[in-house]
Amino acid sequence: MGYQIEIDAGNCINCGICMDVCPVEALDMSRPGRPGIETTPGEGPLPWLMERPVQVGECVGCSICVRECPVSVVTLKTFDGLTPLAPRQGPIHRPLASPGSAWITLSSVTRESLKPTKGSPFDWVASWQTGNHRSGPGQVSAASPEAPCQGACPAGTDAGRYVGLVAAGRFDDAYAVAAEVNPFPSVCGWICTAPCEVACRRGELDEPIAIRGLKRFAVEHGSLPPIGKPDKQRTERVAIVGGGPAGMSAAYYLARLGYRVTVFEAMPVPGGMMAIGIPAYRLPRETLQAEITRILDLGVELKLDAVMGRDYTLADLERDYQAVFLATGAPKSRPLGVVGDQLKGVIPATRFLKEVNLGPAPKLSGAVVVVGGGSTAMDAARSAWRSGAASVTVLYRRGLEEMPAQREEVEAARAEGIEIRTGTAVTEVIGRDGAVVEIRVVGQAPSGEMVDRRAVWVPVPGSASTIPADTVLVAIGEEPDPSILPDGAGIEIGERAGIVADPRTLATGHRGVFAGGDVVSGPKTIIDAVAAGRRAAGAIHEYLSGSQAGEAEILATVRYQTPPERRLRLDLGLRPRASQEHPIDRMRSFGATQAGFPEATAIAEARRCFRCDALTGCPTVEVTAGRGPADRPEATPAMQPGGAR
Repeated sequence: MGYQIEIDAGNCINCGICMDVCPVEALDMSRPGRPGIETTPGEGPLPWLMERPVQVGECVGCSICVRECPVSVVTLKTFDGLTPLAPRQGPIHRPLASPGSAWITLSSVTRESLKPTKGSPFDWVASWQTGNHRSGPGQVSAASPEAPCQGACPAGTDAGRYVGLVAAGRFDDAYAVAAEVNPFPSVCGWICTAPCEVACRRGELDEPIAIRGLKRFAVEHGSLPPIGKPDKQRTERVAIVGGGPAGMSAAYYLARLGYRVTVFEAMPVPGGMMAIGIPAYRLPRETLQAEITRILDLGVELKLDAVMGRDYTLADLERDYQAVFLATGAPKSRPLGVVGDQLKGVIPATRFLKEVNLGPAPKLSGAVVVVGGGSTAMDAARSAWRSGAASVTVLYRRGLEEMPAQREEVEAARAEGIEIRTGTAVTEVIGRDGAVVEIRVVGQAPSGEMVDRRAVWVPVPGSASTIPADTVLVAIGEEPDPSILPDGAGIEIGERAGIVADPRTLATGHRGVFAGGDVVSGPKTIIDAVAAGRRAAGAIHEYLSGSQAGEAEILATVRYQTPPERRLRLDLGLRPRASQEHPIDRMRSFGATQAGFPEATAIAEARRCFRCDALTGCPTVEVTAGRGPADRPEATPAMQPGGAR
């Protein structure tokens, strides 16, 4: 696959701007030999300078040509197979033509005109310049566009920058960049759902960059600089209810701004679902504890086994603190909702995982059935296998491609002998003497209808059957528990039990009380919770200080500066993606077995990156491999016309 650049030739004005702004020189202008329509007295028609843009090299999908075309005739599309390429028409950098030569250089009317010291030869079409001179939509952008990976990350992590730093062997800097907008970079390096990889442009050429694995590598091979004291120590105190990723992230950012913060956590350990919902084989406890300690070292106070409504009230917090942030997550497991779901042996998967993580570790035997298709279901299934189950079967009512769990989780479960049955819905739990013995299921198939852009699956007639089960772990979703709030608190509860908060400020209907994360949105990912925590910290800062740009002030405080890059080398040849294996633990232990990348593997993987974050701001971009020629003297054979992809 790849990106194909398409030009509406009928409306193209042949200005060459798209060719000149392409950072990887994927475009050139065709030079026909036929005479043009312009004439000079006594000499007849002049030759055409250039006719239309053609794609001569592999495109990285940055869309700069699309944005900068003054007449909007350039479009991009993904192409299934090798992208068609035209032969390069002529070098973009070439000395002035010698007398009598038919060659007419382009530099004086295209590339040179992009410099702010030069005038545009196309002023009659549109006025455009580079740098800070931009004043309209038809001009070259002064700021580098946001890379897709950064845009896809809820926390706005600058993934391209830390990947580039890994490629350069600057592991300390890479770790610092990964941590600047995320106080849990190591946690995310282990278990993030990696929406950045879904958006990665490299995935259109071969496979996305292994961004999550490179984040873990940076953490394990780099070290963070010490965090200095805040510029201002503030007197205001903030209470945070909930020590999960949203609450601890808010605490981190508020502490960085100089606020005095106390976190109240109902569990005996901090971390929320990171600590009690994710097994240690997927997230080592020392990894999580190290990042929580880093937050507490900023002066954040942590109170464990502190339950709102039992150990303190909202009124208590309002008396002692100037702002309150509710970040209690979504701890309630949704019931199965079929006959028999109250039988002994039908257990919420979240409760089972809590027992696994906090102890005493449950001992299972016989057949275990897990109902659900998300990460919680996979964690419960693999933990059940480690807890002694004779067999584990996962039932999901839709198809494999629609399972919310990450593919690697599903593959790891299958490698451990866990059966994954899709298109299967539970209709009844059957018991004997008050305990579950089997479940009745029915096959499901797509109906052809769509609701909210998802296929509707319906029962298949005559497909009912039963499955033996000694334990049923229910993992069909979680929801918030608003019971901690007192009556008359003035805090609205939504239809799905979540707290209603202002979408921008996260303020509730109770003055000085804010809410965010899963308790508002319902179950989302850890990186979503981190982003919600930062938004809450920014909103609370605005409320307490009168600032008009709370989150911007946070980002200015935590940003880690790295020097701008002067030279980029991009590899556009097909390269296999580095992968991390999931070794099968025959001892069925909860110890982590997945190894991180070796240094050479990490650097090679990082060098596959298109560097969308830096392309437009880098003075020199070189393509070192891939299809399409290169006109530089140092070009390798793989860079010449017809070279290896």
